[in-house]
Amino acid sequence: MPCRLEVPDGLMFGKWKYEMPNGSPVFIAFRSSTKKNVQYDDVPDYKDRLSLSENYTLSIKNARISDEKRFVCMLVTEDDVSEEPTIVKVFKQPSQPEILHQADFLETEKLQMLGECVARDSYPEGNVTWYRNGRVLQPVEEVVVINLQKIVDKSTGLFTMTSSLQYMPTKEDANAKFSCIVTYYGPSGQKTIQSDPVVFDVHYPTEKVTIQVLTQSSIIKEGDNITLKCSGNGNPPPQEFLFYIPGETEGIRSSDMYVMTDVRRNATGEYRCSLTDKSMMDSTTITVHYLDLQLTPSGEVTKQIGEALPVSCTISSSRNATVFWIKDNIRMQTSPSFSSLQYQDAGNYICETTLQEVEGLKKRKTLKLIVEGKPQIKMTKKTNTNKMSKTIVCHVEGFPKPAVQWTVTGSGSIINKTEETKYVNGKFSSKIVIAPEENVTLTCIAENQLERTVTSLNVSAISIPEYDEPEDRNDDNSEKVNDQAKLIVGIVVGLLLAALVAGVVYWLYVKKSKTASKHVDKDLGNIEENKKLEENNHKSET
Repeated sequence: MPCRLEVPDGLMFGKWKYEMPNGSPVFIAFRSSTKKNVQYDDVPDYKDRLSLSENYTLSIKNARISDEKRFVCMLVTEDDVSEEPTIVKVFKQPSQPEILHQADFLETEKLQMLGECVARDSYPEGNVTWYRNGRVLQPVEEVVVINLQKIVDKSTGLFTMTSSLQYMPTKEDANAKFSCIVTYYGPSGQKTIQSDPVVFDVHYPTEKVTIQVLTQSSIIKEGDNITLKCSGNGNPPPQEFLFYIPGETEGIRSSDMYVMTDVRRNATGEYRCSLTDKSMMDSTTITVHYLDLQLTPSGEVTKQIGEALPVSCTISSSRNATVFWIKDNIRMQTSPSFSSLQYQDAGNYICETTLQEVEGLKKRKTLKLIVEGKPQIKMTKKTNTNKMSKTIVCHVEGFPKPAVQWTVTGSGSIINKTEETKYVNGKFSSKIVIAPEENVTLTCIAENQLERTVTSLNVSAISIPEYDEPEDRNDDNSEKVNDQAKLIVGIVVGLLLAALVAGVVYWLYVKKSKTASKHVDKDLGNIEENKKLEENNHKSET
């Protein structure tokens, strides 16, 4: 505190004093202008805290609230005493306010203590204001009740401000931030300090119930697991519910989850859940998709060649299904139909179906068709181009595959040197090459589990010319040849019938013409006319 007096001439000494509340002075420091010595009065409050400079500036260290006084600087001469007062104000910034004694949770529609905002060690005293989401909370009867207390510490003179807040929350106060601000004064004016915000758990009753279907896919199929989740929008949320399942008259008490495993099609229907007091109910509809396939016949089926075999693949499903057939790992263009079974019809058939827009729902059944037949034999012979040998072929049909044996009739000897073609669709051929020096009869024997078939063929010696029989062609060519032969025969027969009809007509005509001529001769007796008639008849015959 500088002494705001001009140092006069003839200054003897300077002094500092402060005034008591009753106005009486208390001297605390003295400095002589001549001896330059400094003396401090024995005042306990200022022991070892004072310092007086040569220009009579007084310094007080470790300021206290009690230092807030009226201090006076005195300069003394022989003739005069000059005084200049200095008023000292002391300020202390409070600590950051804290919200203490916080409520564990808040309940709606109930006025309760939210907490206390405490700011300590302030001088002079400050003020406390409550905020919700940054906006000032104003007192409202039975809704917002604020009570502020200010306590001074007698030993330090510092103030502690405590503001309590009673609050009636609503559902909208969930996640709201509550804070408080202390306002205090410092040397430069008014200042504030804010507390850390606090969020309270607001409890409110359930107003709505919601049921959800929890599945890995939005489309449910047979065999899936279904989890039903029931939830309420209250806080804390309800922990138990009643689940109503199709076919059940009473609700099933459960936690918020109800699990159904390996569901079937009869699980389709309306599902509901409610609170345990049967209030506030919600519902949802579940459709369990299914797919059934019935193949008739199925498994392994054995039939005889030429027999009929009706085959049906029946589908039952919850929505449109796609059906296709596979034979021996090759997809078929049409469904199989057997009015007369052939060896090539044998194989492994699969009827497969999938449900549209339902991933993973697929069914298939198999039919292993076996077409059996007794051995059928046709023998052909052909003279080779070198004229030195003949090729004899035994064409065989049958299933199971027949075993073929060649023998020479008469001697009974067995021919082992044979060649066989690949067995395809119940057909193959066995071939031998011989050069007989004399006429021989060859026998082809084909045998399977069903029957033993024997056919013989006479083969002339190489030296004897004979018609060679062509080897059997494949079925398609044979059918074409047969069709062509039938067509030619039909044409020939038609021509012969046409010629026969023309001949009969001509004979009848000639006979009628001659009869007419005789009648004319008798009636007319005209020779010339008879000649003319004969000429005309002759022309007609021509």
